[in-house]
Amino acid sequence: MEHLNFPNKLSLGIFPTPIHKLNNISRILGCNVFIKRDDMTGIALGGNKVRKLEYLLYDAQNKGAEVVFTTGGAQSNHAMLTAAACSRLNMTPILVLKQKGIMGKKGNLYLEDLMGTDVRFVNTDSYDVIYEEMDRIGTELGKPFYKIPCGGSNALGTIGYVDCVREIKTQGMEFTHIICAEGSGGTMAGLALGAKLFLPGTRVIGMMVDSDPFAEITVGLMNEAAAILGAKADATTADFDLYDLCGPGYAIPSEEGNAAVRMMAKEEGIFLDPVYTGKAFAGLVDLAKKGAFQAEDRILFLHSGGAGGLFAQDI
Repeated sequence: MEHLNFPNKLSLGIFPTPIHKLNNISRILGCNVFIKRDDMTGIALGGNKVRKLEYLLYDAQNKGAEVVFTTGGAQSNHAMLTAAACSRLNMTPILVLKQKGIMGKKGNLYLEDLMGTDVRFVNTDSYDVIYEEMDRIGTELGKPFYKIPCGGSNALGTIGYVDCVREIKTQGMEFTHIICAEGSGGTMAGLALGAKLFLPGTRVIGMMVDSDPFAEITVGLMNEAAAILGAKADATTADFDLYDLCGPGYAIPSEEGNAAVRMMAKEEGIFLDPVYTGKAFAGLVDLAKKGAFQAEDRILFLHSGGAGGLFAQDI
């Protein structure tokens, strides 16, 4: 293994997160299915964004930021976790969200209200417009500010999930596949790069819950993150697999995803959400039913959180 230069980060989460076998799911699907509990990362209701925020908020503090902006849809898990982490660090979070999705004091918007978070909505589908609005607000406030992209999915945030694979390796378990939701690109890119560096026998599958060009996004983030680490990745689309689980659209529950949420709750007592992890798990179930896995395969499902969003939906 080549020497890697991991950048500095904060200690925000509770790691390592547990891995355990889903015995009932494994019996039903006829293969060995395990779960990585990144819904238990220790901030708010947990979730994958905590690993990214450890790097991103260190960078924000190092650059002297007092205000942190981020964005997403109305029920963004990332935005809620950013607000919670910033509050712990005595930084001021301002969420500039798309006026898209379930509104009102429900789900993550309710949690943000409990934290007293400054939440603003922009009626646009363009993140360029949203980032311009962040610049306008930040300039008006007259305080040093830092902008985190949607999902924390830039090269620095991606390293949080390279770190996750390094953690999986130290937990002493081997897997033939790792499966995750692909919603903004950073988690999937970090897992794929991490597998290439630490677990070369493991295939990473991203379950796409949006319609963005994720093949291009994932390769780009992998190579950018590798450059920060000083690794020779030369990532291509051959390094991972993508599977379309978007269904009726981003943030819109699907019949298959809802069934998967119910299956996991009934069989294992674990709660997924209908926008990300439910759809991703539905993809795992579908692949298993189609014979994509052998009986001896060991599949690790990343539970990336999202419980707040579950309470905004009626499935």
